[in-house]
Amino acid sequence: MTIVSTDLISEILDLKRQRNAVILAHNYQISPIQEVADYVGDSLGLSRKAAETGADVIAFCGVHFMGETAKILNPSKTVVIPDMDAGCSLSDSCPPEKLAAFLEEHAEKNYYVIAYINCSAGVKALADVIVTSGNAVRIVEAAPADRNILFVPDQNLGAWVMERTGRTMDLWRGSCYVHVEFTRDSIHRIKAEHPGAVVVAHPECTHAVRLLADEVCSTEKMVSYCRENPARDFIIVTESGMLHRLRREVTGKNFIPGPTDQCACADCRYMKMNTLEKLRDCLANLEPRIEMPEELRARAERSVRRMLELSE
Repeated sequence: MTIVSTDLISEILDLKRQRNAVILAHNYQISPIQEVADYVGDSLGLSRKAAETGADVIAFCGVHFMGETAKILNPSKTVVIPDMDAGCSLSDSCPPEKLAAFLEEHAEKNYYVIAYINCSAGVKALADVIVTSGNAVRIVEAAPADRNILFVPDQNLGAWVMERTGRTMDLWRGSCYVHVEFTRDSIHRIKAEHPGAVVVAHPECTHAVRLLADEVCSTEKMVSYCRENPARDFIIVTESGMLHRLRREVTGKNFIPGPTDQCACADCRYMKMNTLEKLRDCLANLEPRIEMPEELRARAERSVRRMLELSE
């Protein structure tokens, strides 16, 4: 168990008050950060909180593209993240210049570009609409019927959405390195150890893993699903940070991390780069700070706002 200094927590809370800051944390953050945050959630919930906040400073505990999204929605606010090097393999799989070249090369297809929120501001600026795993089905169903769809960058989430909607889409060949580490064999093994457990998996997992799940859903839906399901034991097939939130909010149940072939649970090395010390320092120094050209921010905002409108 991690021992957390109460002095460090007090420092963070004092700095938060001094800066009129809000601390937003993704479900995959380490447990001490989740405990000190004002709001813990998935990408959709965090986007909504970022859009609504009256704080002067947003301290975003997640990865780089999440801080960018907060800045896109709050151009006049200061947005800081604990570690600027906290990136995302999925976002990196779709560089904006490569997407722009692809769209130009295939201009005859007149693509309606649907981008998973796990992408850079540059990709958001090229997209028609943004989605999260929690609203992707709804937004794809609302896409223009007379347009070809290009779904970027997660091929696994895109394939799951196609299964749910019956809508044909062309898929960018990107994936989350954490979620593809779960395999059919690793999930079979944990199911054998816990034969009565309900398997809940994130749609970024591969098709082979999704087939073994009792429920495939966003991290936010995992909370309500596990709370309402009468089962006691749940195997959670996503990044390990999610188990802390589940154990805190859904009491009296047993949450088992989904293993990979290499380890007993799956940690995202980028999400875990953030620490309480780095959070304190970013609030104290207002650095590292998320900045971007206004023209890029404004173009990216259109697709993010469209997502929020379609999610109401």
